[in-house]
Amino acid sequence: MSKIKLMSHLVAGYPTDELALTAARALVDGGADILEIQLPFSDPSADGPAIQGACTKVLERKYRTADGLAFIARLHKEFPDVKIYLMSYGSLIYTPGLENFCKKAAECGVKGMIIPDLPFDFDEGLTAACKANGMENIPVAAPSMSPERLEKMAKSGFPYIYAALRTGITGTQTSVDQATLDFIKKVGAGGSRVYGGFGISSGEQSALLGDKVEAVVAGSVFVRLITEHQKDSDALYKAVRAKAAEICGQ
Repeated sequence: MSKIKLMSHLVAGYPTDELALTAARALVDGGADILEIQLPFSDPSADGPAIQGACTKVLERKYRTADGLAFIARLHKEFPDVKIYLMSYGSLIYTPGLENFCKKAAECGVKGMIIPDLPFDFDEGLTAACKANGMENIPVAAPSMSPERLEKMAKSGFPYIYAALRTGITGTQTSVDQATLDFIKKVGAGGSRVYGGFGISSGEQSALLGDKVEAVVAGSVFVRLITEHQKDSDALYKAVRAKAAEICGQ
């Protein structure tokens, strides 16, 4: 079986910048093709307990957006050939001004923005600001969207769309069934390449998705491993690398 592409999710600065960097190294060494880095946010609407808890811990250190961007810049310097996407929420990027934020993100090595609470057709200028700075805006499609709206998104010309494979919060188990595969097909109906995730935690799940999506997305599973092994960086590295390799089918 050929390698499955993996987009892995990390919370910037969790539990420390150094341990987050160790985790990123483990992900890349385990086969991750894309690093999706989340800026810690106080009220994440789509994130389950693992990611929400991680965000809270980082914010307790008075971690700021500038710290998250500096962390991303370090990652880009170490892994210049690994694509980095920035995941955040609208208020964090809107407050400093979208154009200003996108310029700074691009300078740090970000290639794409994933902002789940900015609708694809009312994005406050995010798509244009991304394009002006050599990045992609990657909208999020959810199964709860109306068929008409999903069709409109699919035909909007986005190079990539992130398909959240079920409704609710991330971090709980997702079953990959025919309805999941039908949803992915609808998301990609307009020619966009589809990233599929939300609750992916095993090689068994990713094997069912691997040839249906551009990349499988996994996040909470890695955050849980980082939390579990945060007292021992070697154990953290080994656990995260092994799980990444498993999801990649290696």
